[in-house]
Amino acid sequence: MKANGKIKLLAASLGVSMVFVTACAGGDKEGAGTGTQNPGGSTNASLKEDEAANLVVYSNSGDSVESWNERFGDALKQKFPKYNIKYVQKTKEFGLKELLTNGETIDIYWDSIGSFASTVLDNNMQYDMTELMKPRGIDFSKMEPTVADSVKLIDKTKVYGIPVFNNNMVLYYNKDIFDKFGVPYPKDGMTWTEAIKTGEKLTRFDGKQYIGLSSSQTHILNMNQLSIPFVDPDKLTPTINTDPRWKELFETVFVGPAKAAGYKEYMEAHKSVIPYRDEFLKEKEVAMFAWLSSIIFVYPEEYKSMNWDMVSLPTFDGKPKIGSQAYPTYFTVTNMSKQKDQAMNVINYLISEDVQKQLSKKGIMSVLKDESIRKLYGQESAFKDKNMQAAFYNDFAPIPAKTKFESLLLTPYAKAVPKVILTGDYNTVFRSTEEETAKKINEAKQQ
Repeated sequence: MKANGKIKLLAASLGVSMVFVTACAGGDKEGAGTGTQNPGGSTNASLKEDEAANLVVYSNSGDSVESWNERFGDALKQKFPKYNIKYVQKTKEFGLKELLTNGETIDIYWDSIGSFASTVLDNNMQYDMTELMKPRGIDFSKMEPTVADSVKLIDKTKVYGIPVFNNNMVLYYNKDIFDKFGVPYPKDGMTWTEAIKTGEKLTRFDGKQYIGLSSSQTHILNMNQLSIPFVDPDKLTPTINTDPRWKELFETVFVGPAKAAGYKEYMEAHKSVIPYRDEFLKEKEVAMFAWLSSIIFVYPEEYKSMNWDMVSLPTFDGKPKIGSQAYPTYFTVTNMSKQKDQAMNVINYLISEDVQKQLSKKGIMSVLKDESIRKLYGQESAFKDKNMQAAFYNDFAPIPAKTKFESLLLTPYAKAVPKVILTGDYNTVFRSTEEETAKKINEAKQQ
């Protein structure tokens, strides 16, 4: 399909994202809407809550059936006993292409902000849910503002996705490394300058090389605190060599920590990449690591093996209390669904206060701005004794305009990080990255 450069989408990759389908039935209904559910929701029989339904749910996340049931499936079976809801897990051998080839009708699609809009729109499966939202009293004003506003980046007048859960970034730290070198633990509200200074004290050799501070570069770039877009939404050109904020971000978050003695040598001994997941979780050589607030539930056993805690993501000196961008996951009724009311009932229930409370207790960040729900975050999880409220210490950075090309640019932008650290040559690295990504955009336009 040909890319429509004027369509503004949300598409930037996180390393964990999802997908969707081609349209067949129905069409967009015009109208504008805003969205979360009023407590209790509507139980009007006309909404077909008590009618039997066979619904297929799909995501390219690869999340297991067990994970789906634990978070959503079990609650949905209890709420809608007459609904037969089948969750299809993506695997290496079976994904969207195979589903479509087999003629499967997908009723509900969910995906993170990273690839939701581009996949939905590129595959022409979008459906404006405005008219479905009205009788159910769905109101986005109860959601965290930047999450609610992000829906408008998909389309200014239509509602193609409803946020169901959220994510952001925090700073994890290994207490044992701090204790080993007698360094005080980090605290909520630290700046990057303070974190870098702390990291310098922990970047030391003692039987093996320890690294004080590192980050998941893809997530830092994707959810950057300076709200820098990957692509100029008007020119549809990469911004890495034209927006000066990229240099500020690289210098502060990536280059700053790497100035500590021994850091670059460590990188060179590890395939010239910055310390990442294995170095933090398995080798336990990294003292502080900036990563997703939800990642502890992706690698629970690894975290259980570590003496750790978490604090808020360090902030830029000139932007106090501004953390990472939110990274919501959207659910949508597809235009191929023949049971749109029932599919919408499912989404409506997932954003109800009752379900959002249960998700929050499990450590799944709510999209609602309700303080009482935030206080429940992680309280029924294996990590309830940790500083889980660190995830809410900062405000969310605004989410910038996105284009459908973001997912193509994330990897090249991320590869620029170690190159800049090891060479110090911003101009050459940014220029070559700009050339590479401009070519990717042009090639995508021709498809």
